[in-house]
Amino acid sequence: MNNSYEITIGLEIHAQLLTHSKAFCFAPSEFAATENTMVGPVSAGLPGALPVLNLRAVELAVRAGHCLNCTINSKSVFSRKNYFYPDLPKGYQISQFDLPLCSNGWIEIEFGQNQKKRINIERIHMEEDAGKSTHFGSNSLLNLNRSGVPLIEIVTKPEITSSEEAVAFMKKVHSILTFAKVSDGNMEEGNFRCDVNLSVKPVGEKILGTRTEIKNINSFRFAEKAIAYEASRQIALIQNGQRVIQETRGWDAALDKTFSQRSKEEAHDYRYFPDPDLPPLVLTPHFIEQIIKDTPELPEAKKNRLAAKYRLSEYDASLLTSSSEVANYFEECISQGAPAKPAANWILGDLFSHLKLREELSIERSPIAPKALAELISLIETKVISGKIAKTVFSEMFNSGETASRIVKAKRLSQVSDSSQIQNWVNEVLQKNPEVVTQFQQGQSKVFAFLVGQVMKLSQGKADPEQVSVLLKKGIAP
Repeated sequence: MNNSYEITIGLEIHAQLLTHSKAFCFAPSEFAATENTMVGPVSAGLPGALPVLNLRAVELAVRAGHCLNCTINSKSVFSRKNYFYPDLPKGYQISQFDLPLCSNGWIEIEFGQNQKKRINIERIHMEEDAGKSTHFGSNSLLNLNRSGVPLIEIVTKPEITSSEEAVAFMKKVHSILTFAKVSDGNMEEGNFRCDVNLSVKPVGEKILGTRTEIKNINSFRFAEKAIAYEASRQIALIQNGQRVIQETRGWDAALDKTFSQRSKEEAHDYRYFPDPDLPPLVLTPHFIEQIIKDTPELPEAKKNRLAAKYRLSEYDASLLTSSSEVANYFEECISQGAPAKPAANWILGDLFSHLKLREELSIERSPIAPKALAELISLIETKVISGKIAKTVFSEMFNSGETASRIVKAKRLSQVSDSSQIQNWVNEVLQKNPEVVTQFQQGQSKVFAFLVGQVMKLSQGKADPEQVSVLLKKGIAP
């Protein structure tokens, strides 16, 4: 980006709440079901259908506000946000405007080289989602399964100044909401997505530039790319003497560029007014206190607990709490009897590497379940197999889904602890490498690792490494 300009970003994160039914009717909230099978009278906009507020959605929204350090407002109001899209059957969206559920929150983000910054949250309000349109040339198909699904919208102050900060904020909010079981955070299904409000101005200029809004970004990588592209686009317009138009833009992931969708609406364009069918939402102190009390362990607290309880490094504990799924996998592995440090090493090493090679796989869909990994670690700990053989077994487990014990049995990979057999391998290696033996006896201790490696190679990794080391030292002692 041109260093003569600086960018200002405000984010609006939409997170679908983990409820079984929709925000204002009893229809199931399963967007991924067969098209238009999860639709109720209210979400379909049928005449005369009256909304009934989902209490569970309120509880989760309050929990989100608490986790993001917001003030939980005892009184909030639902309003009608009027606009006309084919996927909005009622012709308005039930949302909150001037009296939101939560306000004045904040979180601290970490980015770059140990940089930290506090990002302030202006508000969190509840609303219902719209349906989904799929376009084919001049034709469109409507799927109303998502219509009426409960959301929270998290709105930041316009104080983010780089794509790096924006992505760090998105990732931290995603982590907090998933650990707190407020949202499943599934970005592929649009359950966690972001609108980016962005403007540029010359460095030192106090007045903000004209902003554009990039809608419905459902990937951290896309957010980073979209911000970089849009900032460069606006700077190029200004430098060419053109004007930045306030508008809503989309992100084309195939072309890596934003594109114009429509002119940007202001609040007055939506003609907000309190929904006459929904009374103000009034929360008692006891209701709020109970929700706070029932909040699950959050990422920072879990990281500190894992580090202290299992004597893990801060770095390992941070990686193990990078998502609720990873943390759950690790703790389930421990509950199945695996020692903490080996479990952490296998998860952060081999498991992460194998998952990365299969980009479509997340840890909760890993072919190796926590119980299976714990069994593999047990085979190493009890010296049934060596660490080297375990690497081979792990790859076979990942590719086949078979258990470690069955693979070891079928391929006869059990570690050899018979001292006479190991002695034979040691003798053979010593006879083939007399010059290396001499080097060791002359004080070149580093060559010992070579001899160990030769024995392990000869045994196809099956020899007990401890016995190999002991017998080698006896055999080459001066």
